[in-house]
Amino acid sequence: MSLPVIQDSSGTQEDPLDLMDEIDVLKKERDVSILAHFYVDGEIQDIADYTGDSLKLARDATQVKTSGILFAGVHFMGESTKIMNPEKRVLIPDLQAGCSLAESCPPDQLAAFQQQLRDQGRDFHTVAYINTSAAVKSLVDWIVTSGNAREIIERVPQDKEILFVPDQHLGRYLMEVTGRKMILWPGSCMVHEVFSIQDLIRMKKRHPESVVMAHPECPQNILEITDVIGGTEKMRRHVMATESPTTFLVATEGTMIHPLEKAAPQHNYIPVPGIMTSSGETCACNRCPHMSLNTLQKVRDCLKNDGPEIEWQDYFATAREVLDRSLLQ
Repeated sequence: MSLPVIQDSSGTQEDPLDLMDEIDVLKKERDVSILAHFYVDGEIQDIADYTGDSLKLARDATQVKTSGILFAGVHFMGESTKIMNPEKRVLIPDLQAGCSLAESCPPDQLAAFQQQLRDQGRDFHTVAYINTSAAVKSLVDWIVTSGNAREIIERVPQDKEILFVPDQHLGRYLMEVTGRKMILWPGSCMVHEVFSIQDLIRMKKRHPESVVMAHPECPQNILEITDVIGGTEKMRRHVMATESPTTFLVATEGTMIHPLEKAAPQHNYIPVPGIMTSSGETCACNRCPHMSLNTLQKVRDCLKNDGPEIEWQDYFATAREVLDRSLLQ
């Protein structure tokens, strides 16, 4: 099957296979390793040196031997990579690739709320999902990913309250599985918020033997009828461990189907559709608009131009202490 010809912003048609070949040459010339999150398009994952979820890639970044890293993902991931590798140049294909969760928790608002809690005499640790800005990371005690969240929550002393930011759905799920009460920040992921419970129930009826896999960022009504709750790496490991051909209904970002099919091609994967809150219509909107800003052309141009680059900020040093303690120890 041939890949579709891609049209760049100038209207020039470019063959994806030619772009991939050009990227392979450029990354060697520029001494750059490419890290790609599971939520970017499959062809970018295929030319990456490392692929994975946020936890795996954060750890992979500390093992990179090249002088440069290109992170195909979103801005907070590039920041985290720079924090863990201050001596390396860290490139990102599009600086506008943000994150609705990170944007839902501005550092000034978090700092003000933390002070409000302290003024009330509350004794707490702040636990932040990795989907936050570096400025927020510099204000917290712990960083979690969907892959290590339960383990980190269990490390918080029992005599401390927990302020969990910014994902209320992940926080609520962690409250259930750990038994720890938390103060939840009212943030959510725009991709995982939109899954249609009606369509999921309908799909279950059409495929009665199917297995539902959902990311813990999904709302509670989706998780209540989910068989396997976990982050992207847990999903990948689960399908690899399932030998008998199975139909999986997948409630997470749509490009996750690509690494699942590569890891366990014997299964059938069906993405759960979303629903537009404005009209109530079902849509294939389980794609992150920020992740989709990563394209082969932008990866090539980023390598060619040696930028955009994530620049070191003073508060990165404080954030590094938290990331080291949370992700590497």
